[in-house]
Amino acid sequence: MTDFEDQPLDCAAATELVHAIKKEIQQVFIGQEGVVDQVLIALLAGGHVLIEGVPGLGKTLLVKALAATLQGTFARIQFTPDLMPSDVTGHALYDMKSGEFKIRRGPVFTHLLLADEINRAPAKTQAALLEVMQEQQVTIEGESYQTEQPFMVLATQNPIEQEGTYPLPEAELDRFLFKIYIEYPEIQDEINLVRRASLEQKALDISAIKPIIVPAKVFALQRTVATMETDNVVLEYAVNICRATRKWAGLRFGAGPRASIALIRAARAKALLEGAFYVLPEHVKAMAKPVLRHRIGLSAELEIEGITVDRVISEILEQVDAPRS
Repeated sequence: MTDFEDQPLDCAAATELVHAIKKEIQQVFIGQEGVVDQVLIALLAGGHVLIEGVPGLGKTLLVKALAATLQGTFARIQFTPDLMPSDVTGHALYDMKSGEFKIRRGPVFTHLLLADEINRAPAKTQAALLEVMQEQQVTIEGESYQTEQPFMVLATQNPIEQEGTYPLPEAELDRFLFKIYIEYPEIQDEINLVRRASLEQKALDISAIKPIIVPAKVFALQRTVATMETDNVVLEYAVNICRATRKWAGLRFGAGPRASIALIRAARAKALLEGAFYVLPEHVKAMAKPVLRHRIGLSAELEIEGITVDRVISEILEQVDAPRS
């Protein structure tokens, strides 16, 4: 990567570029603007995303649409109960002709990786992503191999109440910047979706999407976000929110320091998406649920009462004093 590619962009130019990506995605992914925004925020913040929703809501379509806007490489892994860790990362293969072992790289060696229905595979296979998500490298037969840069995992999962699903290990969940819920579309969005899909007599595809950005430019966007001005009182507000989860009644465990870092990174990216030049407490507050909902655990009592993680986060946000803008 050259120095030029690593240079931050002008904030206004960066915001315009991100909105161009968003416009292309929305050609095929109808509605769900909040979900699209959160995926783009994760891209800007250099984080991974876990998208949860029942089948048929367009989770895979969203990821493919994002990939189509990037002039980089894209790979998809369909997670199944019989998927092996080596199917994800790659393995050493013995070459009969040369008498040597050769490395066959797995699908993780890409810019954008779709881990489809990740919770349909057991924990051993899911754990194959731990190293690559954290360090952006894979170790095969004692040798480390770097993935493409930038590297982003977008995983989809079905609600864990569904048959044939496995819960994700806490160590893996913590490596996701966001956990995003995708709900049923609004009625007008669903009408528009059905009209377009039935008019063409085929499912919405990504052939009309134009590539907008090259991988080097993604680095520039991420650098722009990383250098965005953040006042100390806003940073302390993010830390106080995360620390409050560690002593909140009814939680089995709270969010660690990685959550505090993720919250600031996401708030900066949120500010850039909105065209702001600095981070406000409102940006931190808006990102709290997607950053924290997979990093805290409810007690059995709260689960029995039907209290959700998002409700607990809302209560925490009400109790933690926000600095005045």
